[in-house]
Amino acid sequence: MRIDERIAEKYADLSPQERRAADVLLVHLDDLAIYRAAELAELAGVSKATMSRLFRHLGFDDFTEVRDHLRTLRSHGVPVNLEGAPSLAAHLEQETGNLQKALAGLEDGGLETAAKLVHDAQRVVVVGLRSGYPVALHLRQSLGQARFGVTLAPQPGQALSDELIGLGPKDAAVVVSFRRRPDNVDGLLEILQKAGVPTILLADPSARTLAARADVWLECPLATDLAFDSYAVAMSVAAVLADRVLDLAGKAGVQRTTMIDASYRSLREIENR
Repeated sequence: MRIDERIAEKYADLSPQERRAADVLLVHLDDLAIYRAAELAELAGVSKATMSRLFRHLGFDDFTEVRDHLRTLRSHGVPVNLEGAPSLAAHLEQETGNLQKALAGLEDGGLETAAKLVHDAQRVVVVGLRSGYPVALHLRQSLGQARFGVTLAPQPGQALSDELIGLGPKDAAVVVSFRRRPDNVDGLLEILQKAGVPTILLADPSARTLAARADVWLECPLATDLAFDSYAVAMSVAAVLADRVLDLAGKAGVQRTTMIDASYRSLREIENR
C-alpha cells in the first residue's frame, strides 16, 4: 500500500503524538523525500523517536525505507517529488536523452510499418486511455489531415466497446496508453488481435509485456526527475508518424490538407494573416 493508505489504515491506533507526525507526512506527501526525518519531526513538533515509531507502525524500518517506497511509487508514475525540483538544464538533458532513444528505436522499421498500416487501412481508430488521451487526440487530428476515416475512441460518454465492434483486418487501430493505465488494456489488445485488426501500440517502456499483442510497438520514454511524467517524446513520435502517413498519401494527402486549410479560412476557424 502507498504510505497515505497505510496512514489511513493505522491512524486510529496511533498515539496523539504519532497522529501529529502522520498529519505532517500527509501534508508533505508530494515532496516528502526532500526532507530528513529530523526535519519532519521538527515540523510536527514531536521527537525524532516519535517519528521513528510512526515509521515502524506504518511498516517501515526507517526513513530510508520510506524514501525507497516513494521511489518505487515514482517508477510506477505516481507524482512524487523525490529530490526537489531539478534544474532546467538537467531536465533538458533528460528530455533530449528520451527523445534520442525514442527516435533511434523508430529506425528499426517500426515507424514505416506503422505508417503503412495506417495509410492502407479503410478505417483508423485512435484509442486514448487516461494520460494517453491528449496524445491520441492530437494524433487523430494530425492523421485526419492526411487521410479520411480517422476517429478517436472513446468518445465522451461512450463505452470503448462501442467503438471497437465491427473493426476487422482491413482497418487499423492505434492504442495510446502510458503507465498508470487502466487494467483492461491487455483485454482491449486481445479483442483487436482476435478480430485481426492491425494494431499499433504507442506506449512507454512499462508496456513491454503488452507489446506482443500489437503488430507494432512505438516506445516512448516519459520518465523524468520531475514529480510528473513528460509526454513531449510521445507528442514528437505522434508527429513523426502522422508525417510519414501524409508522405505516403502523396498528392491525395496534399489535396486534402489544402482543402481543409481552405475550409478553415472560409469558416474563419483560424487567423487569416
